[in-house]
Order: sequence, then structure tokens, then C-alpha cells
Amino acid sequence: MGRIMSTSELRADLHSIEPIPETDRDSTGPQQMWIWAGANIAPINWALGALGIILKLGLWETIAVIVFGNIIGCGIFAAFTVMGHKTGVNQMVLSRSAFGRRGAYLPSALMFLMTLGWVGVNTYFPVKIAMAILGQFGIPDTWFPNLVIITLVMALQVGIGVYGFYAIRTFEKYTVPVTVAIMVLMSILAWSQPGVVNWSLTSTLPPGAHLAMLTLLTTAIGVGWGISWVTWASDYSRFVPRSVPSSSVFWYSYIGMFVPTVWLAILGATIASVTLDTDPAKMVSAVFGGTTSILVLLMVLHGPIATNILNVYSAALAALSMEIRLSRTALAVIVGVVGYLVTIYFVYAPSFAKAFDHWMICILMWMSPWAGVVLADFYIKRKGEIDVAELYRDPSAYGDINWSGMIAFVAGLVAGWSVQDGLVPAFQGPISMGLLGGADLSWLAGIVVAGGLYLALGRRVVAAPMALRKG
Repeated sequence: MGRIMSTSELRADLHSIEPIPETDRDSTGPQQMWIWAGANIAPINWALGALGIILKLGLWETIAVIVFGNIIGCGIFAAFTVMGHKTGVNQMVLSRSAFGRRGAYLPSALMFLMTLGWVGVNTYFPVKIAMAILGQFGIPDTWFPNLVIITLVMALQVGIGVYGFYAIRTFEKYTVPVTVAIMVLMSILAWSQPGVVNWSLTSTLPPGAHLAMLTLLTTAIGVGWGISWVTWASDYSRFVPRSVPSSSVFWYSYIGMFVPTVWLAILGATIASVTLDTDPAKMVSAVFGGTTSILVLLMVLHGPIATNILNVYSAALAALSMEIRLSRTALAVIVGVVGYLVTIYFVYAPSFAKAFDHWMICILMWMSPWAGVVLADFYIKRKGEIDVAELYRDPSAYGDINWSGMIAFVAGLVAGWSVQDGLVPAFQGPISMGLLGGADLSWLAGIVVAGGLYLALGRRVVAAPMALRKG
């Protein structure tokens, strides 16, 4: 691409869930990096880092959890981007090879419902921070300006999401470099001012509770963050030409996810070491003011929009993967309306930190075993060879409902729950609370048990056509 934006960059995306033709696969590795970086240069990652401090971990061990967990989680995420690149198919349709044509309706429905919540979670942050900054100019934090901001942000992100992949790609390409510059400025201001960071903050938890909290946060804000993106991964990498090496797609996607997530989470943890709060508005007022707060507002508004345009687009694809007879535009509007209501809930929730932790634990309960089944199916059972045409046929060679996948998924769900800790008593597993003393290994148990059982149960393999293998 040249330096001047071409009309092809802004063309409408008319694709649905059919395989992307090679003639339309014109994305690049760096563009994939910008997409995932833009989605993660977002204030939600401040809260991810701050969560460790609020739940009484020390600053340096919170940073260690963030780095270690994301090394693993972002690797799992990047492995899913390779699937879309190799096949040209979106993630939920790819699930049909492991779950069967209609068996894949279950993860598609869970993904659609989960994304409705994510739209609300992400819109919460620009609303709170915008109100904090507007408060410096005498505008009170009342229901009317809150609703105005929610409406404006939601309308913009639904509009871009409806326009589709090419608009998303262009939006990220031209906005991410600016927000990176603002992120650098924010970091310099936060880490250079005296009294903004308590570098010597240590945990006050007793040994047993300390270990439990370390594993809980590794699950929720470390490994879990990367896993929470896997259901979207192939929706965007399917636009990268097959001539681009899969290793390039993997590493550009990995870097795009890892760097901004870890960077901003560490920034959030360092600021929270003094403010002792996950409220992004309080974080901004504690460190940034005047002209700088306006720059922060630009990044804050960009981040959730850059994330939610992916949510709107992918949620519509998930619904279409269930063969719902509505247009992608209609489904995107439904996502926006429900996300609007969820945003209002989070804005007025008594404790965002607790609500967010509950949210992350809930989605990881099903996403880890789902990821285990799909990884085992694609990389081990089928060795990366998928008969794309069979994913769309009825009846399909992959079956109507693949009970091996369904049973393994449920078993992984139970296994993950049994070793899961959390702030909600109903989600605390008996093994975690008993033998493990409250430690949370749910992400690992869910992936390993589901993937292992799927391979043990699965007997039939549908071979890919010879032409596809040579491609």
C-alpha cells in the first residue's frame, strides 16, 4: 500500500461467514499487529493491572503475574490466528470441525452472548474517564451527560463494526501510532513524578491466601486475557493471503496483543499502588491534568472503540455461524443495543473491580475447555488440514453433532470449575478450596482435560483434499 489512503482501503466489507476468496485476502502481518494493538491500547488494561493491587498483591509480583501470564496467554491466542490464515474461515465456523455443524452452535451462542457483555465492559471506561475530565470544566457527573457519552461512543463503534473488516483495518492503521505516542507520554509522566508510584508496595496476605491470589490473578489478568480473545482470532487473520508465512501471522499477532496489554497493565498497577483503586477516573485525576488530560481522553476514547468494533463485527459473525437468518447489519445493531444496557449496568455497579473479576472468571470457565478442544482438533488430530468445503455442507463429513467434542468440552468445563477460585462462592471449585488451598488453575485444567479427552475419544478424521494440502 502507498502512503496515501486508497479507496480500496475504505471499501465496504460484503463478506459473511463464507471462506474469504484469495483475491480479497490483502491484509498483511503488520496490519494484523495494528488491529490487535489498537484493541488493547485501552483503559481496560489499566484495570487489569490495578486489580492485582486491589486484591492485595505487591507491585512487583503483580507485574510478574502480568508478564508471565501474558507470555502464555498471548501464545495461545496467536495459535488461533494461524487457523484463520490457513483456511480463510472465521473462528466459529472453524469450530464445526471439532463440534460438528450444529454442535458448533453451542460455542457460537456462548461467544455471541459473551461479546454483548464485552461491548458494555469496554464502553464503561471512556464514560467514566470522560466524565472525570469534563468535571474539570464544571460539567457534573449526572445521568444525562453519561447517557450522551454512551450514545455517541456506541453509535460510532457500531457504525465501524457494520462497515466491516476493511474499515476496522483502516481505523487501526491510522489511529494506533497516535495512541502509542500518547501512551508513551502517559508512562513518562506517571513514572517520573514523585509520589505517583509506590515501588516498595508489598503484599499483606498470609502465605496460603497469597498463593491463592497469585494463581487467581494469573488466570484472570495473565493467561486468561489472551484466552479471552481466542474466539475472535481467525475472524481477522482469514484476510491474510496464504502466500504470507503462518509464522509471520503468529508473531505479528502475538506482539500486537502482548506489548500494549502488558505495558498498560503495568502502568495501571503502578498508578494503583498509590491510588489503591481500579476506577480509571481516579487514576487519571491522580496523575494527569490540564492539557494532558485531553490527550488521555483521546486515547481513552480510541481504546474501547478500537476494541468494540472487533466485538460488534465478530459477534455478528458468531450469530451468522448459528445460521440465524438476519443480516450482519441487523445483528450488529442488536449487539449495540444490548451493549448499551450492559454499559449502564457497569457504570452504576457498586464495585467495578468485583464485577469485572466475576466477568472474567465466568467467561474463562467455558473458553478454556473450548480452546483445548479446538487446539487439539486443529493442530494434533488434523495437523492443520481442514476440508473447508465440508464445514459448510449439510450433511457435513464433520458430522451434525460431534459428541467427542461435546463430551470433552463438558468434562473440561467441570475440571476447570473444580480447581477454580473466585470472588463468587458459586464458582469456587471443591479441589481449589480443599486440596489446593484456594489456588486457581482453572485455565490449565480446562484446556488440558478437554483437549486430552477429545483426542482420546475421537476416532474419525476427515482428511483434507489433496489440493488444499498442497496450498
